[in-house]
Amino acid sequence: MNIFIDKAKEKSGLKAAFNLLLLSIILVAVFWYALTRVGVKFDFSFLPALRGRLLDGFMLTVYLSIVSLFLSLFIGIISAVLYSSKVLVLRYLSKLYVTIIRGTPLIVQIYLFFYIIGTAFGIDNRFISGVLILSVFEGAYIAEIIRGSLLSMDSTQLEAAKAVGFTKKQTITLVILPQLTARTLPALTGQFASLIKDSSLLSVIAVTELTMTIREISAVNLKLFESFFFLGFLYLLLTLPITFLSKRLESRFSYEN
Repeated sequence: MNIFIDKAKEKSGLKAAFNLLLLSIILVAVFWYALTRVGVKFDFSFLPALRGRLLDGFMLTVYLSIVSLFLSLFIGIISAVLYSSKVLVLRYLSKLYVTIIRGTPLIVQIYLFFYIIGTAFGIDNRFISGVLILSVFEGAYIAEIIRGSLLSMDSTQLEAAKAVGFTKKQTITLVILPQLTARTLPALTGQFASLIKDSSLLSVIAVTELTMTIREISAVNLKLFESFFFLGFLYLLLTLPITFLSKRLESRFSYEN
């Protein structure tokens, strides 16, 4: 019986690999045809000499994203808790924060915070400003992810936990947190990938992360297509492992079936 199962899995894996290869060939062919039609020929020979600058921009993007992730998680959790608060002022404050942040473009928030709020409070460090801007922006989305997951939780499980004599601490650690982790992890991982990509907008206030570095390089070398094609590749290097990790963790915390 196990032999038949293994053969079925192997056949399914080969089929998936074949379709992925076919899709890749089609995408490469379409892209190559488009390049040929517009007469673009890539020349990446200038990149090795600039690997130091590229590495600095890459690492700053990573550092910026990680710091912003933890701060935005903190903001998101606090906002999600306040959203259900019995104190009306706190509840309305959380709702107003989520509504305004999610309803306005990030680039508008960057300009308003850096040139008005940041200036008023004496925040002139561009890295700190960037972290605060990204954290406040992503925190609103994380708050909605957490709040939605809490609302989707079946109340009968909490009642069952009380029935078997679980304490409040046991209910949180053994019932609520495992389910909350499994339900929020994919969305939170996707949000982290979005955070990495959103950090590119900080180039408008001259934060020398990856996008700003590429813009400076392309302005000097006049290699616009090559520079931004390579930029997209670098962002994929950051986001694809996160997506893969999300799938593994999602499978690890999957317990409903």
